[in-house]
Amino acid sequence: MKGILGRKTGMTEVFTKNGKLIPVTVVSIEPNVVTQVKTEEIDGYNAIQLGVFDKKEKNTTKAQMGHIKKANTTPKRFLKEIRNVEGVYNLGDTINVDIFTAGEFVDVTGTSKGKGFQGVIKRHNYSRGPETHGSRFHRRPGSLGSMRLMRVAKGKKLPGHMGAETKTIQNLEIIEVNMDDNYILVSGNIPGAKGSLILIKSAVKKTSKQAEELMDFNAKEETVAQEVVEETVENNEEVTQEEASMEEIPKEEIVSEKTTEEAPVAEESSEESVVEETPESTEEESKQGDSDE
Repeated sequence: MKGILGRKTGMTEVFTKNGKLIPVTVVSIEPNVVTQVKTEEIDGYNAIQLGVFDKKEKNTTKAQMGHIKKANTTPKRFLKEIRNVEGVYNLGDTINVDIFTAGEFVDVTGTSKGKGFQGVIKRHNYSRGPETHGSRFHRRPGSLGSMRLMRVAKGKKLPGHMGAETKTIQNLEIIEVNMDDNYILVSGNIPGAKGSLILIKSAVKKTSKQAEELMDFNAKEETVAQEVVEETVENNEEVTQEEASMEEIPKEEIVSEKTTEEAPVAEESSEESVVEETPESTEEESKQGDSDE
C-alpha cells in the first residue's frame, strides 16, 4: 500500500497514442512530510502519518507544534494516516509525486460537494407524482411505511442534508505523472470541489496481475495500430514509386508500343477486305461468260 495527499485542480482531456480521448482529473501534489511513524510493537499496527500544505504558526496550537517539531518541519494544515505502507519511512521524510507511475490503478478518496437540504427526488432519485387533475402529490416522498409497524422504519429514505460526505472511487488509472510541475492525471472524475483535499492510494480490489494484463493488452493494441500505420505507409510508398517509374519512361517508347499493338489490327482489316472482294469478282466473270455465249 502506498499513498499521497494532493489538491483537486480541475478536469481536462488527454489523447493516447492510439488516438483515444480520455477525460482526466488534474491533482496537484506538494511534497508530503512524514509527521509520525506507528509500529505494531507500540501502537498495535503499522502506519505513517502524512502532513501537507503549510499553515501559520499563530493558527497552530501548542500541542500541534510539539507534534510537528518532532519531524523538524513547519505546521501542516492536513494530517492523514495510511496503514500498511510499503517500504521503511522515518520522521521528516518526504514523499513526492514520483511514488506513482503511469498505468497504475488507484483508489481516490475525497469529500463530495455539499448540496444542503434536498428533497427525495434529488437526494434519492425518487420519481415525481402527477402534476395535473387536482393532484397534490408532486415531489413528496409518499408513504412512510405499513400500518402495522406504527412508526417510520429505520433507514427510510427521506429529505435531508445531501453531500459533504467522504466518498471513494476505486480502480482509476493514472494516465500521467509530471515531476516537473508536480501533478498527476487520473482517469475519470473524482469526488470533491476544486481545491479540496484528495487522498490517492493503491487500488485494493484490482491486483497487480490484473493491472499487468491490462497494460499488456493496451501494449498489444498499440503494436497492432503501429503495424497498420506502417502497412499503409508502405503501400503509399509503393504507389508513389510506380508513379515515379511511369514518369521516367519517355513518351516516344510509349507511342512506339501503342503502334506495335495497333499494327496487327490493320493487317486483319486488309485480309477481311480481300475476302470481301472475291465474291464480287466471281460474279463479274460469270456475266462476261454469258455475254460471250
